[in-house]
Amino acid sequence: MSAIRKQSILSTLVIYAGFAVGLLNTYLFTKQGLFTDEEFGLYNAFIAIATLLAAAANFGAPYFIYKFYPYYRDHLRFQKNDQLTLALLLGVVGLLVAMILGVWVEPLVIRKYATNAPQLVNYYYWTFSLGAGLLLFTILEAWNWQQQRAATSHFLKEAGWRLYVLVLIGAYALGYVISFDIFIKLFAFSYLLIALLLLFVLLYRKQAPFARPLSKLSTRLKKPILRYTSFTYGGTLIFTIAQVFDTMLIASVLTNAMVMVALYSLAQNMASLIQVPQRGVVAAAIAPLSAAWKKKDIGTIATLYRQSSLYQLFAGGGLLMLLLINYTDAVVSFGLKSTYLEAFTVLILLGITRLIDMGTGVNSQIIITSPRWRFEFLSGVILLFIMLPLSYVLTKKYGITGTALAQLISIACYNLCRLFFLWKKFKLQPFSAKTIYTLLLMLGCWATCHFLFGTLRGWTALTGRSMVFIIIYLAGAYWLQLIPALSGWIDSLRKKFS
Repeated sequence: MSAIRKQSILSTLVIYAGFAVGLLNTYLFTKQGLFTDEEFGLYNAFIAIATLLAAAANFGAPYFIYKFYPYYRDHLRFQKNDQLTLALLLGVVGLLVAMILGVWVEPLVIRKYATNAPQLVNYYYWTFSLGAGLLLFTILEAWNWQQQRAATSHFLKEAGWRLYVLVLIGAYALGYVISFDIFIKLFAFSYLLIALLLLFVLLYRKQAPFARPLSKLSTRLKKPILRYTSFTYGGTLIFTIAQVFDTMLIASVLTNAMVMVALYSLAQNMASLIQVPQRGVVAAAIAPLSAAWKKKDIGTIATLYRQSSLYQLFAGGGLLMLLLINYTDAVVSFGLKSTYLEAFTVLILLGITRLIDMGTGVNSQIIITSPRWRFEFLSGVILLFIMLPLSYVLTKKYGITGTALAQLISIACYNLCRLFFLWKKFKLQPFSAKTIYTLLLMLGCWATCHFLFGTLRGWTALTGRSMVFIIIYLAGAYWLQLIPALSGWIDSLRKKFS
């Protein structure tokens, strides 16, 4: 458990460093006078399409690594391990298929987006480059996680990638990149750059064996590998469609689509801050969960489930409250365009959505590494059947607020199904009395800061609210003994000072 906690904390710190750069990028995209709302919307639409392309093209390769790495590690010498080679070959085949399908559906893309989002149509093929780079990075990242070095890939994805974007923004602002056309084309190679850097790191550490396929183990496991990867691939592809469908739907059905995508994307980016702890926990938990299922160690899995839920709820809840009490003052004080104030309701809904997903722990990772991994596909189908029609109806009726509301309802139903499944099949559930204490502490701190600083505005309000909230929140967590690592850290500080 200590190794998992160490990796989670290190990964979380690295991710937060990346998000600090990401916030600076978002500020530069949304401040007056540098980029238009349409250009910021196109940038985010690029990311959504690339994410979908990478998910469609991976053919289950990352999940093949997650599930079967313990078997390859235990039965093959490292230099004879052909799992990474097979995973990359799957990715290459998947990418070719996805690109052929992308060319085939181009007329449909033009018909759906030419009116409301013509900028997206003009750069359609450049999204293939961004998606291909993300696909390569995703496969290498899955392998890197199994080497217990998650912080490396997190640094490249969260900090390195955003630093590259920051350099592009700086070059554009200073005139070295003379047009947005060149900017977006250089951006299309951003994921490929960090993928090649990760590959170099793995080769330097001698952690990337490119053994010749097929080994005897791969041949023996062929059927279970095909069954597992096909089901998990289908489930995760469906989940990815659900994740990016909101952005693509807004671009398709709303007038002035790229501006609406820009408003929605700002709220999305802010809400993503809440999920930073989740990324560290997931990366650190995958390998121990795979090993625990291999040993049928339900006790370890139950402990990981409860601890991940509480830690993510505490960290994500605190971040959400900080965002909500400061959002309006932050938009005004940092000189962002006043139109972005309209995204506040969207931020509330998306923030609660992220918190629900975090508070239910690592249920997805438990399922995909368990003997009942087929439910990953079924739960994804349930999510898609709820989200797609609901998103379309509510977006047409209420705009981007309706899109966010559809996300909240769909993700809540999705996680409820998974909670029920894990309880029924394995008697696993992530909640305890501390879950309730955390929720009450979160709401109490928000109410305190809201009433104490409700009439203040500007930098004084931002600083005062944030400091008071953090102090009360951490003090409450210590008094209630919610997070053992936090309590131990505070006790050690007290001893040093005393």
